[in-house]
Amino acid sequence: MEEKKLDVNSVVGFILIFGILMYMLWQNQPTPEELEAQEKAKQEQIASEKKAKAQEETLVTTAEDYSITTASDSLKLLQLKDKMGAFAYSATKASKGETLVESDLLALKFNNKGGYLSEVKLKKFVDFKSDPIYLIKDNNANFNINFGTKDNRILNTKDLFFEPTVTKNGAVTVVSMKLKVSESKFLEYRYEIKDGDYMMGFTIRSQGLSDVLNASQDVNLDWNLKTYRHAKSIKYENRYTEVVFEYEGGKDDYLSQREETEDTAEELTYVAFKQHFFTSVLLSDTPFKTAQLASENLVKNEDIDTVYTKAFSVKLPMEFKGGELSQSMDWYYGPTDYKILDKYDRNLDEIVPLGWGIFGWINRYLFIPFFAFLGGFLPYGIAIIVMTISIKLLMSFVQYKQFLSQAKMKILKPELDEIREKYKDNKMKAQQETLALQTKAGASPMAGCLPALIQLPVFYALFQFFPSAFDLRQKSFLWVEDLSSYDTIAELPFKIPFYGDHVSLFPLLASIAIFFYMRLTTGQQMASQPTQEGMPDMSKMMKYMMYFSPIMMLFFFNNYASGLSLYYFISNLISIGIILVIKNFILDEDKIHAQLQDNKKKPKKESRFQQKMKEMMEQAEKQKQAQKRK
Repeated sequence: MEEKKLDVNSVVGFILIFGILMYMLWQNQPTPEELEAQEKAKQEQIASEKKAKAQEETLVTTAEDYSITTASDSLKLLQLKDKMGAFAYSATKASKGETLVESDLLALKFNNKGGYLSEVKLKKFVDFKSDPIYLIKDNNANFNINFGTKDNRILNTKDLFFEPTVTKNGAVTVVSMKLKVSESKFLEYRYEIKDGDYMMGFTIRSQGLSDVLNASQDVNLDWNLKTYRHAKSIKYENRYTEVVFEYEGGKDDYLSQREETEDTAEELTYVAFKQHFFTSVLLSDTPFKTAQLASENLVKNEDIDTVYTKAFSVKLPMEFKGGELSQSMDWYYGPTDYKILDKYDRNLDEIVPLGWGIFGWINRYLFIPFFAFLGGFLPYGIAIIVMTISIKLLMSFVQYKQFLSQAKMKILKPELDEIREKYKDNKMKAQQETLALQTKAGASPMAGCLPALIQLPVFYALFQFFPSAFDLRQKSFLWVEDLSSYDTIAELPFKIPFYGDHVSLFPLLASIAIFFYMRLTTGQQMASQPTQEGMPDMSKMMKYMMYFSPIMMLFFFNNYASGLSLYYFISNLISIGIILVIKNFILDEDKIHAQLQDNKKKPKKESRFQQKMKEMMEQAEKQKQAQKRK
């Protein structure tokens, strides 16, 4: 049998065939333009598949996705009704987007999804960076009504689309946001905005929904807000950022300023999410029966720049009336300005922390009107100085009484020391003789304490007044850019604990002034203090206080409002001047000494307090002697 062999022609033929095939493949390969088109088509196909899958898994209730125009959209309508029930009608009519409305004070945006304010801008104010003041922006706020339907659905208005209409009713702009079952059945948010007013009317009502809403289930109004930072000092602003609320009857309260806190309250007429100088308030004509309030501090490190300071929330129950919802309320978005808040006559002035009791009374009826009068024609820095001088002059008689009492005690000190030495073994007898001498001479250590106590309400009231004075915000004076914030004359390359990374001049000047003031006053007090065996050395304690108080003030006020530091600086300067005048030109120790000697010769009628003290001492002395005899 002949063996087959692979000849040369066959090999050449195979090579040619292979070459032709390779040439054909090379000729048929896609161009770069064709490759790009194929890749684009592939990506479009992938995106289309993902969109289809997402539509199957999540129903997006927007007008664009649910425009029911043809019979072929019936599946969409069925899906929509399966999720929203009777309110599916609203999604077919409403649309995405926002509704914009402006007054002369406010620029407002209403989100059609949820029907709530998505942006509130205060047109007349800027923050410490000169950026506009926004109370609501970029989803920092949320408003929602949670309710049940008779077909066992739980719906949240924040997820549903409202149909907006904007109309003018005289000077009032009315924004109506309706969540519809039909044209005659709906849930409505109605806003009424007026020029020249930070307060807007707000009504929640339903119409024709008694056969839709489940009145046996709770309906809750939830309001949440993360407060924006507006001031230079995060720590200082956060100190005055809190939840304030009022019970029916006018009693106000607030949440603790801890890191996180919750509370419940009853019969509330308003809830205020208060920032230092700006406030968001929800007020109701009919008190809410209960409320769950919460506050969280979002500033974990005050050295790091932050967007938000605190997060507030409140849950308020709503009641059905005849199977429908109806609640008349108001929104206030504006400055925390006592004069503006007080005009509404709804106890909103309580939001401003002016102090309790007599301290608040002094601020409301004395300092606020007086400062407003001065600020009407003087620069605010000068107004602070004039106000300080006026207060110090009015209180100068108190300082005179205090200094006179110390001078009397200084003159009597040798005699008092003799009494204590004579009766060093009988402290009760020493106290009796001391009281008798002070009564005859008309000198008492209490006479020096009472003037100091009289000054305390004024001191504390002013301590509350200056940080809350909205008029000082962004007002300059000398080197100070903003009297409501700290002044800076030097930036430190490091941070000192409890002090900060800057040097404020007014606290430094106030600390120096208080040091010299205390040198004058403690010198007089130490000279008048009798020495008592077994008692702490008061002179040492006073010396420590003379140095400790200015240092404490320097650290404490370095981040406080410069207006407050300016007040203390001027106040201590005036006090130093008054003391020097009293000491050098008014009081004469020789005359006081002669008067005290005359007083000791005259019969002195004891007061009831002195008589009671004397009786108590005598009774204690008798009991002591009786115990010794036993």
